[in-house]
Amino acid sequence: MDRQASHLVQVEIYGQSYNLRGEGDSAYLQELAAYVDRRMREVAEATATVDSLKVAILAALNIADEARRAGKATPAAKPGTERVARLIGDLDRTLAEAS
Repeated sequence: MDRQASHLVQVEIYGQSYNLRGEGDSAYLQELAAYVDRRMREVAEATATVDSLKVAILAALNIADEARRAGKATPAAKPGTERVARLIGDLDRTLAEAS
């Protein structure tokens, strides 16, 4: 199977710009970043937490909970699961480098 060429996509999450390397449609990465940004802002508002690292961890826990609950509802792996896992790994590495 041919791998699509990777490219850099600039996204903004919680007021910070990140250059992510991804494959395929850059709009997908933008959508993921917008979702993470939205969840971080929801967590910050709900908890009144100003520490962006704590907000990111709480948002990640919420997103992981959503994903896990969705996975339990559907026993078969959903298409794109491996791609999402790679993107999460890329995002983890980017966040670690930014710290």
